[in-house]
Amino acid sequence: MTREQVLETLRHLQDPVYGKSLVELNLIKDIMVKPSGVALSVVLSSNEEARKEELRTQITESLQKSGVSDVHIRFREMSDFDRSEIGKMAEAKEPAKANPTNLLDEGSKTTFIAVASGKGGVGKSTVSVNLAVALARKGKRVGIIDADIYGFSVPDMMGIEERPELVDQLIRPTERFGVKVISMGFFVQDNAPVIWRGPMLGKMLRNFFSEVEWGELDYMILDLPPGTGDVALDVHQMIPHSKEIIVTTPHATAAFVAARAGAMAVHTNHEIIGIVENMAYYSCGQCGQKDYVFGRGGGAKLAEELHTKLLAQIPLGAPDNHISEPDYSPSVYKEDTEIGQMYLEVAEAVIRHGE
Repeated sequence: MTREQVLETLRHLQDPVYGKSLVELNLIKDIMVKPSGVALSVVLSSNEEARKEELRTQITESLQKSGVSDVHIRFREMSDFDRSEIGKMAEAKEPAKANPTNLLDEGSKTTFIAVASGKGGVGKSTVSVNLAVALARKGKRVGIIDADIYGFSVPDMMGIEERPELVDQLIRPTERFGVKVISMGFFVQDNAPVIWRGPMLGKMLRNFFSEVEWGELDYMILDLPPGTGDVALDVHQMIPHSKEIIVTTPHATAAFVAARAGAMAVHTNHEIIGIVENMAYYSCGQCGQKDYVFGRGGGAKLAEELHTKLLAQIPLGAPDNHISEPDYSPSVYKEDTEIGQMYLEVAEAVIRHGE
């Protein structure tokens, strides 16, 4: 069964408040189809337990009739943003000819945060993804652009299998963990390499802003490629008011190289929110002792050099996720874990910074 077949199977289900199909209202989200079964999320206009149980039964029975043995359903209450989107849908009388919410417009209220590093391999994308998810957990409307066009990894890190849809000549981004996601990875086949020169990269990046239906966002996270090359320069020119978070490891050389990315931000008048020191230490699961396997002090030294603050020291580790779990994603930490809480603290610092 494909994602499209799942939606077609559930098209008959109606929302009691709006009197229209849940599929038509785009209230069935995060569909994951695996050999073991189907997992999906349902947005509820009415958060009553009786309604949940009724829907759970209807969805399960409908999919089981189509041959799906294992059905996992998550529910969440409709947000003000969801209601606004449905309102816009009802008022629309003809297909949109242009994107009404181009994030690069002067009137845009979105805060742009570029996550940069001097070199690869420091966990910059992991920080980008978990910061975006943490901001969404704080109730913010968040998008993430995987601007590392050569080394795109965000879809895989977030466990995204579906591709964006084209609606009214605009790309509708994929959504996972409450974060809207766009990446070059959605537009290449079989993990093929991207062999482009600088101008083409800049054009694709601009399309990610202007031809994607982002809606209203509070924060847009930009996962930049490492270094200070074409894409980083394009971002600095396209979004002169973007803020930055620099990611490094404790190693002195990594911090030294990361300082170049920070210097580029300073040179282009981009405000640096702070430094995230990744792989700061290894914490023994048995005794709790911290081993500083990559040295100490690189993050603090970089923060001092760039006249900013050290936002977090994230330990070495990997999320305790299992492939069999419906919310499986290789790189997103659960909210109730120690590292998940660290990213929530970084998100709080980002929110306070903008107040």
